[in-house]
Amino acid sequence: MRRIGIDVGGTNTDGALLDGVEVVETIKTPTTDDVLSGIQTVLEGLSHHDIGAVVIGTTQFTNAVVQRSHLNQVGFLRIGLPAGRSLPPLVGWPPDLAEVVRGETLMVRGGIEYDGRPFEELDEPAVIEAAHQFADLGNNAIVIAGSFSPIDTRQEDRAAEIIAEYHPKAQITVSHRLGQLGLLERENAAGLNACLLELAGSVISAFASAIDQIGFGSGTRLFLTQNNGTLLQVEEAAKYPVLTFASGPTNSMRGAAALGGVSDGLVVDVGGTTADFGALVSGYPRQANAAVEVGGVRTLFQLPDVLSIGLGGGSQIHLNPLGLGPDSVGQRLSTEALAFGGSVPTLTDAAIAAGLLNIDGTSRPDLPNADEILAHAATMIVGGADRMKLSSEEVPLIAVGGGAFAVSDTMQGISEVVRPGHGDTANAIGAALAEVSGGVDRVFQGMGHDAAVAEAIHIATEDAVTSGADPSLVEVIEVEDLPIAYLPGDARRVRARVVGPLK
Repeated sequence: MRRIGIDVGGTNTDGALLDGVEVVETIKTPTTDDVLSGIQTVLEGLSHHDIGAVVIGTTQFTNAVVQRSHLNQVGFLRIGLPAGRSLPPLVGWPPDLAEVVRGETLMVRGGIEYDGRPFEELDEPAVIEAAHQFADLGNNAIVIAGSFSPIDTRQEDRAAEIIAEYHPKAQITVSHRLGQLGLLERENAAGLNACLLELAGSVISAFASAIDQIGFGSGTRLFLTQNNGTLLQVEEAAKYPVLTFASGPTNSMRGAAALGGVSDGLVVDVGGTTADFGALVSGYPRQANAAVEVGGVRTLFQLPDVLSIGLGGGSQIHLNPLGLGPDSVGQRLSTEALAFGGSVPTLTDAAIAAGLLNIDGTSRPDLPNADEILAHAATMIVGGADRMKLSSEEVPLIAVGGGAFAVSDTMQGISEVVRPGHGDTANAIGAALAEVSGGVDRVFQGMGHDAAVAEAIHIATEDAVTSGADPSLVEVIEVEDLPIAYLPGDARRVRARVVGPLK
C-alpha cells in the first residue's frame, strides 16, 4: 500500500510518500501559522496516485494547551462525595489555564474503594440534576471522574449514560479511558481532553477537506498518529485528542528505527527549535512510567519517555557567556538567519561557517567562533543522551532531523552514531510506517497471572482488530503484570499492547 506521512513541527512540515517500506518521495516546507496550508503544500507536492492512506502527526492540540488558545469550557462531574470534596477539580492547574477551561463543577455521591467495593452507591437523581445544569449553562464538554474507577468502571459509565440522556449535546470524557488509579491526575487528563474537543472537531474536518480538495480518491483513508507511535482513526482522534500529544517525537523515533535498522537504542531528533531524545524498545518508544506535566497540568496517562532541550538549527547564538537557545527563529530560519541575509546568528549559521553544512542559496557568514559554538551544541546533545540512558552500557544512537549535523560522530556512552538516509524527514516516514495498535491497562481479580495476562492480550487484540489491524498479523509488543497487594482476590494490574499492519 502506498501511504503519505505528514508531520507538523514547530519549524517545518515534512511529508513522505512510501510504497510499502520503500521511500519514494520526501518534501519539507516551513510550518505555516494556520498549519493547514502547510499540510496542503506537502500534499500538493507529493504524488496522488494510488494512495491508500494519509497519516498526519500534529502538534496543534499540545500547542493549544501550552498557548491557552482555542480551548472550550469544561463541565466537571466528580463521583466521590462525601470524601471527594477536599480537593476540587482543577486544583493544581495553572490559574490562567484553569480560568479559560473552568465551567460548572459539580460533585455527587458515589465512588469506589481501593479494593473495588463501592463506598457509596451512585446518586442517580443528582446526576440527572447535574445534566440539566450543564445543559442550561451551555457546558457541552463534560468530564466524569470517580475515585478508583479503573478498578470498577460501572459508576462512571452509568453517569455517562444519564448525562447523554438528559443532555443530548454533551460530549463526554470518562476518566478511566485516559488515566490510571490516581484521581486528580486522571481527572486532569480527562479535563485536558475535554477542553480540546471543539478544536479537534474543526482540525480533523479541515484535514479531511484538504484531502478531498486536492483530489485524492475515495479509497484514501485519513489517520492521525498517537502517543505510542501507532495509528489513530479520525473518529477516535475527535473524541480523544490528548492521545496525539506526543505524536511528533514518536513519529521521529519510529522513522529513525526503520531507517537506521536499530530496534533498541537511543534516538535524537534535532529540529529547528528543539532536540528531542527518546529510547527505542523493540522498535517502539519507551513509555514513561511517572506522572507527566502537559502545559503545567500533572497527568498520568501513557506518553513516551521523551526529553526535549532548547537546541535546534534555528537556535540563537548568545555570547558572553557562550550559549545556544532556547530562543529560536523557528519557521523564520530562511529569512532571519545570517546565511539567508538576516540579522540573527543561529546554529545553522555556525554549521555553514564551519563548512559542515551546505545549503543552496546561502552565503557563508562571518562567525569566527563557529567551531566553539558547534562544540557547545555537541556537549548539550551528549548530556541529553546520557540522561535518557538507564544503564552505563554503550548503546547505538540514531541522529535524525534537519539539525542532525550538530551531533558528533563519537560520543561517550554511545557505541555507534547512525545517520540514516532520509533522516531529515524521519518524522514523516515514521508517520507513514505507523501500524494499528490495541491496548489495555486494567485491574484483574480472581484469575491468576496466566489467565489475567491472556485475557489482557485478548482484549488488546480485539481493540486492534476493531481499529483496522489485520487479525492474522497482530503481535504482542508489551506485557506488564503488577500484583496489587492491598486488593483481595489475587488482584493484579496488567498492561498489554499489541500492534499489527493496517488491513
